[in-house]
Amino acid sequence: MASDDVANLADSLAKTQVNEGELSYKGQGLKLDNAQSVEEMVKEIEEFDGLRALRLEGNTIGVEAAQTIAKALEKKSDLQCCHWSDMFTGRLRAEIPPALVSLGDALIMAGARLKVLDLSDNAFGPDGVKGIEKLLKSAACHSLQELRLNNCGMGIGGGKILAAALTVCHKESSALGAPLQLKVFIAGRNRLENDGATALAQAFQLIGSLEEVHMPQNGINYPGVTALATAMQHNPQLRVLNLNDNTFTKKGAIAMAEALKHLRNVQVINFGDCLVRSEGASAIAETLKEGLPILKELNLSFGEITEEAALEVARSVQHKDQLEKLDLNGNSLGEEGCDNLREVMESMNMGDKLGSLSDDEGEPEEDEDEDDEEDDDEDVEEEEEEEEEEGEGDEEKSELNQFSTPPSAPRTPDVSSFLTFPSPEKLLRLGERRSSLIQQQVDVLDVTKTAEAFLKISSVYKEDDEEVKSAVLESIDAVLSKAFFTPTFQGLSFVSSLLVMLGLLKSEDKLKPVKVVPGHLQCLEHAVKQSYFPREHITVLNAFMTRQNKSLEVCSSARDRLKFTLQKLTPES
Repeated sequence: MASDDVANLADSLAKTQVNEGELSYKGQGLKLDNAQSVEEMVKEIEEFDGLRALRLEGNTIGVEAAQTIAKALEKKSDLQCCHWSDMFTGRLRAEIPPALVSLGDALIMAGARLKVLDLSDNAFGPDGVKGIEKLLKSAACHSLQELRLNNCGMGIGGGKILAAALTVCHKESSALGAPLQLKVFIAGRNRLENDGATALAQAFQLIGSLEEVHMPQNGINYPGVTALATAMQHNPQLRVLNLNDNTFTKKGAIAMAEALKHLRNVQVINFGDCLVRSEGASAIAETLKEGLPILKELNLSFGEITEEAALEVARSVQHKDQLEKLDLNGNSLGEEGCDNLREVMESMNMGDKLGSLSDDEGEPEEDEDEDDEEDDDEDVEEEEEEEEEEGEGDEEKSELNQFSTPPSAPRTPDVSSFLTFPSPEKLLRLGERRSSLIQQQVDVLDVTKTAEAFLKISSVYKEDDEEVKSAVLESIDAVLSKAFFTPTFQGLSFVSSLLVMLGLLKSEDKLKPVKVVPGHLQCLEHAVKQSYFPREHITVLNAFMTRQNKSLEVCSSARDRLKFTLQKLTPES
């Protein structure tokens, strides 16, 4: 290492901030390539007793330097906050994952219990998420409260890896009696799109402790927005929801408005540049009239909202005593509409709460708004279907040709068809969003329909086909987790219906038993082991499974495995 580099590092160390257990090298522009370049930093870290926070942001760290820093962290069990954003500038993308793995392994070895992990602005892509996957699944993150991954280029693949890791973290921490209580999640500008957002939504629904969610600029359309809306309902402490610059359209906005009815603690909503359109804005206004009592900020800017809907929104905030700002700029009100909006706000003594209207787009042409909205929703659907088509391969194309389907015609995933006449092929054709599509289709407030859906899905289970097996279990988890996490879901009635359909319980209703196949029992065995399945219902299932019953004799192996699992999980009296 050149002598001037050593001098620069020494000078930087002199500027290092030490504050209440924090060691900071923030913004010092250090270029740390190898072990020699971090000798002084490592010494500082090693000699710092009670290190709770380490700030490395604004420097650039190579693999060898990261490994050397990691060695110093292996004994820092008190470390809670890792502020490591923007620390790979100028590095090859291939360098980042091994650097992250080294740092993560050190935290695990140290027995650290993190509260804050910030890796924003590192542009590491899906491989970078793999680099922190082990850390996120480990006990070091069971205590995590804030996860900041803004502008990391994760993409759909990275979003799915992240969602799976958070799910494992929650399940394993729950098993130890202290569930993950993640409060802040930030992942803007990551190209998550619908599939990435949907995967994360499932994790959010499971976690249930979120207070702030920031996911702006992710290319999410209404299917992903709808999945997120469902997830938010299960996070009652949510205070801030920022989905700026995604594409809601009418369907997404209405779904989100419905979700907001269940939330009482929301203070900040940012749906700016989300194309909520007039009907979506009206739905949000309806929610505002009765809910969101402590709302402080509402951003519905640049959403192609017309005057009538904007006035509905304005009137709906009349009794929001804590409101600080209403942003309706960049919509389609026209000059007169802007004046009317200001007048309404002034009449409620809230004129100072209304943001600027300087970028108003003017009144739309007649019928343009409604027609465009329908077109947008249809375009999104077609794009989703076309993306699923692209990855299906020659075998699928041959099958389509066999039925004389034109190659250019998009094939609509048909959940209803699968649930009516299920087959492994139909399930796989629903694509990677299958679990979300099925979850949305099943009415979990109807316990009979939920039980029927469970049996339909599980009937195509194949133990020896990993692709089908995974697709079935993901779909089962999606439906049952949604059901059991819905407050009004009648869990015991669902179990009763299931027992009737399996021929284990007689019913006064007209429910008929199905022909039991091994998949029914194998999927039930999987479900009872999941954290969403109530322990008290396992006791009921166990009582019935211990009885002799001819309907299960054809599936004796799967039956015996299920009985063993139920007995193992049933609490001792």
